[in-house]
Amino acid sequence: MNQTPVVAALQRSCGEDRTENLDAMLTMVEAALDDGATIVIPQELFQGIYFCQYERQEFFEWAVPAEDSPAIDAVVQLTTGREAVVPVSFYERAGATLFNSVAIVDSGRVLGIYRKTHIPDGPGYEEKFYFTPGDTGFRTWATSQGRLGVGICWDQWFPEAARAMALQGADLLAYPTAIGSEVGDLSELDSSDMWRRAMEGHAVCNHVPVVAANRVGSEDELTFYGSSFIVDHRGRDIITATRDEEQIIMAELDHRQAREDRAAWGIIRDRRPEHYGPLSSGAPEPNFG
Repeated sequence: MNQTPVVAALQRSCGEDRTENLDAMLTMVEAALDDGATIVIPQELFQGIYFCQYERQEFFEWAVPAEDSPAIDAVVQLTTGREAVVPVSFYERAGATLFNSVAIVDSGRVLGIYRKTHIPDGPGYEEKFYFTPGDTGFRTWATSQGRLGVGICWDQWFPEAARAMALQGADLLAYPTAIGSEVGDLSELDSSDMWRRAMEGHAVCNHVPVVAANRVGSEDELTFYGSSFIVDHRGRDIITATRDEEQIIMAELDHRQAREDRAAWGIIRDRRPEHYGPLSSGAPEPNFG
């Protein structure tokens, strides 16, 4: 296993032509690999526009079984003969059920699939119309570049997800994302700082590096704010992309140092799960005294 992988986050804008979107992202993946990246994180649902702004049945046709995904197939071919890991975001059809999923491709092989657990539903981000909550649970994969944990967009706001992956020994948490401006009552809110701080907290509280790959550009009512970033296991900024440019950002990680620091800090050692019962329960019963 590579103890010092080079991770890349890709951010780009997406247009109406799905073939062009896929080709452009594959070009970016290949460029990152050629430049020395061994883990490459494309953004969420990069094959098309962010269709979840609307509730339109026509977009159900974009969902495909994993074995029929042109994106997965292309990345498998692209990484064959290389020791490289690429989580591929795609709209998955599994029988009659539709998921927002990521396939973990490592050196020309698909190791498995994660299905997005937390599904948002609000103005501009109406994902519950398109996706069933994932049934895989939070997973990590032993890859050629270390143990990888992947969450998808809205998952990144939930510390429980990050901790679950850290407890499985994740060396890196990766979050493919599609987030930008708000619409409706929240239209004046710029959530970019909150978005980043939430994931920096995951890095700090678990002593695990975090990479987030977002999209840029305007699509109808939404303007995606890019700002893809990589932070180390102490939440310190290594590199950050701009808000509005298509970019590849890269950084070298040190898995061995992170593991040593994580053990020394006692983050995992000092957990007291016997007292965490409320985390696995619903809302508390009313107390009328």
